[in-house]
Amino acid sequence: MKRGKKAEEAATAEGENDTGSAPAKKGKSAKEPEAPILYDDPPDKMTSKDGREANTKITSWNVDGLRAWVKKNGLDWVREENPDILCLQETKCAEKDLPANITSMPEYPHKYWASSNEKGGYSGVAMLCKTEPLNVPYGIGKEEHDKEGRVITAEFPNFYLVTAYVPNSSKGLVRLDYRKTWDEDFKMYLSELDIQKPVVLCGDLNVAHQEIDLKNPKGNKKNAGFTPEEREGFSQLLEAGFVDSFRELYPEQTYAYTFWTYMMNSRAKNVGWRLDYFLLSSSLVPGLCDSKIRNKAMGSDHCPITLHIAV
Repeated sequence: MKRGKKAEEAATAEGENDTGSAPAKKGKSAKEPEAPILYDDPPDKMTSKDGREANTKITSWNVDGLRAWVKKNGLDWVREENPDILCLQETKCAEKDLPANITSMPEYPHKYWASSNEKGGYSGVAMLCKTEPLNVPYGIGKEEHDKEGRVITAEFPNFYLVTAYVPNSSKGLVRLDYRKTWDEDFKMYLSELDIQKPVVLCGDLNVAHQEIDLKNPKGNKKNAGFTPEEREGFSQLLEAGFVDSFRELYPEQTYAYTFWTYMMNSRAKNVGWRLDYFLLSSSLVPGLCDSKIRNKAMGSDHCPITLHIAV
């Protein structure tokens, strides 16, 4: 199918048509491609605004298929990073099919898995903890959402940790209406938790909130992950009392992405999206030390993100 310039510049959250530039015009010599502007993750800050030392380290990673990620040595990186809690999304793996390399990890004696009830190799999240949580519910209490295995919540003494793989609105926005329902129900779930104790939400939230959060905002306003409806859903989550930890610390930082389609050499060119987040209840922000984008870690079309916090 013939593509116009607009389609060439577009890049959906599922990785469609993601280039960074239009083709050279006929009759003129092509310009030398510009060197990509990369994001350099700065040294970790381990002290919070209120002077406390970080005592909790959480890593989140959309692995785009856990079995393939394990084969790509993802666990070697995890052992080097050494978080207290590891959250994974898009595992695409039923519990019975999990690789022994990860189910037997002694570093994380407390492991929790959720997968789709209806589709094999679809969705799925996991949480691996060094310390046993007080309680671990699955889903958000609504069957239409929970059957896809998208949420695990762990209750700890001072906070709740929620890991989520938010539904993609899909090609042609065929699931946008469902996504809007999800956003409202998920916000209500998180708000109810927040009444009881503060919440840390991490995962692939499948939305680039602002234009600063993706390379090609102009060409993507009608594509999954950057529609006005999805961005408004994220805004409403912030209005409900949650804070984007990365933007709290780095409000003007450009070129900081967590997802790059495998097409068109997008990662090397840093044509990406910031789809992965740590959101915090506002009461936890004084203890925020750092929110990291580990963009040099390979093994998936997403990179891991890490939170340092004093709780």
